[in-house]
Amino acid sequence: MITGMTDTAEHDGTEPTTEEAAAPTPRERRIAAWRNAPRVLARLGFLAPLRERLALLEAAGDAYDLDETADIYGNGVVEALERRVAQLLGTEAAAFFPTGTMAQQVALRCWAGRTGNPAVALHPLSHPEVYERNAFSQVSGLRPVRFANEPRLPTAEEVRGFEEPFGALMLELPLRDAGFVLPAWDELTGVVEAARERDAVVHFDGARLWECTEHFGKPLEEIAGLADSVYVSFYKSLDAFGGAALAGPASLVEEAKTWRHRYGGAVFQQFPTALSALIGLDRELPRLPEYVRHARVVAAALREGLEAGGLPWFRVHPEVPHTYDFQVWLPYGTEFVAETAIEAGEETGTMLFANHWDPKGPGLTVTEVYVRAAALEWTADDVREAATDFARRLTGA
Repeated sequence: MITGMTDTAEHDGTEPTTEEAAAPTPRERRIAAWRNAPRVLARLGFLAPLRERLALLEAAGDAYDLDETADIYGNGVVEALERRVAQLLGTEAAAFFPTGTMAQQVALRCWAGRTGNPAVALHPLSHPEVYERNAFSQVSGLRPVRFANEPRLPTAEEVRGFEEPFGALMLELPLRDAGFVLPAWDELTGVVEAARERDAVVHFDGARLWECTEHFGKPLEEIAGLADSVYVSFYKSLDAFGGAALAGPASLVEEAKTWRHRYGGAVFQQFPTALSALIGLDRELPRLPEYVRHARVVAAALREGLEAGGLPWFRVHPEVPHTYDFQVWLPYGTEFVAETAIEAGEETGTMLFANHWDPKGPGLTVTEVYVRAAALEWTADDVREAATDFARRLTGA
């Protein structure tokens, strides 16, 4: 007879302790608190249960004719999405890609072939440098050259004075890891002009370009028109299932489609993702300026609440958000702040800080705050009250 845990479980009805029965991780607790909280600043679709994500396609019939044949290797609904993106950005053409990582590698590889220079000038905090495992150099034969170490986009003077030639200048708009920051419009146009003076092409990493119109005070086509090519994401701003697009001259896009196939991006059918992107363009794109305006209200009230709660130091960055996302910096250890945020959400039903916290040095941590449709239900007083409560939990007041 087998004795021990199994024998005990059979007699008293308890379950054995296993790894599956272990306590939830902090991440699991944070996501559970975010899902269960009646009040949050953003309901991020990619963290929702599968049933909710699939429900997005209930609106597909309003976005596209569902009696048409499903796409095969990029025709049909995928081509319709490409035409829509090109029209919105004012470019000759656009190509759908399964990921932005692939789209940008292909774009810059094509430009390198045309300019004869594989060097790509970009900021050290740009997405390819931080999140893509050196894909430019390891996969695409490109050579990243880095400048402007400060947490901002480069200046025209820095572009003009860079010490070596480069074939392409890549600008991430907004620069996410610097705090979702954007330059002023005249600064951006000056940077583009400086690159052109050096006979370099300009490529926009516009994963969140959709969000930039309020800051620049310009329509999408005018912003995109500054660059030679633009990449946009469908899930970061538009809440689609995934996917991206590369937009630019028709000849570049046709060449990019060839490389898309070579990189493994010619997926057999992508209609769920394409439909979700069309839904996002219909539903979310018109609302983005409203989210940006409300993010400014949230940031100001958050700053007032943290100050009222007695924090010795903190930073809301930028003070006036450039898009509807921004950073909050706090002078405490990461684990302590993360646990405090989870407990506040669990106990109050209000999840002010739903994202993870990253250490930035001894006793210093940072998080990103996202403002979406759910935040429109918050008044400035609501934000101040939640921020004050959170600060007092941190200080023990």
